[in-house]
Amino acid sequence: MPVGFPAGTLPPYDMTDILHTIIAHKKEELAQMRAPKPSLREALLASSTGIIAEFKRRSPSKGWIHESASPSQVPLSYQQAGAAAISILTDQHFFGGHDDFIREARRSGVTIPILYKNFVIDPMQLYEAALCGASAVLLIAAVLSREECAALIEQAHDLGLEVLLELHGEHELAYADLAADCIGINNRNLGTFDVRVENSFRMADRLPKDCLLVSESGIDAPQTIQALRAAGFRGFLIGETFMREEDPAARLAQFIKTL
Repeated sequence: MPVGFPAGTLPPYDMTDILHTIIAHKKEELAQMRAPKPSLREALLASSTGIIAEFKRRSPSKGWIHESASPSQVPLSYQQAGAAAISILTDQHFFGGHDDFIREARRSGVTIPILYKNFVIDPMQLYEAALCGASAVLLIAAVLSREECAALIEQAHDLGLEVLLELHGEHELAYADLAADCIGINNRNLGTFDVRVENSFRMADRLPKDCLLVSESGIDAPQTIQALRAAGFRGFLIGETFMREEDPAARLAQFIKTL
């Protein structure tokens, strides 16, 4: 034992070396966070199916859909089955989700784009999306003013995130000229939760032709995707059709075979 140190104690560590090691590792972590994420827009443009397979365990209207579904297994199996991208519900209270679901999906080996699906109303949520490994965030026009939406889109882009901007009806067409990367048409009425795919067809004719359009909700047949694609859609967000099955990815694979 070195002179001057009581029995049972050790001399102090060289804190300078430890701090250098910690800071070097922290810089590596930050570099990984800032690294470009796979592009949702580019993935949809390049995909022959355009399917955004959703990981959703619960909904406010139907309760638990697939409570035991694993975020470290289902998203990766979606990727292996041919999904162009993955949407992960991260709202905890109403949808049984969590930001950690995206982290688990990335750790399991998911490399395709992941959409952070939540009710984003504050810039802090954009940081949460970026930190957990998302490629894009959902913004819902119905809960944001046009000015709020424009600011969040700009902030998301500053963080390296793309934006899927969700519209529901003609009264939100004024949002369509914002700088969103994709425009989503939700076929679900957020007040009644009634689903009508006809909403996508109606809205498609009212939107600029250069928008990358995504149809959301109520898609349960390959024929619906074929009709939507003919109407100009390139992305198709499908959740419950897959998630209510014991093996969601097997249902996805079967679905793709019949396209």
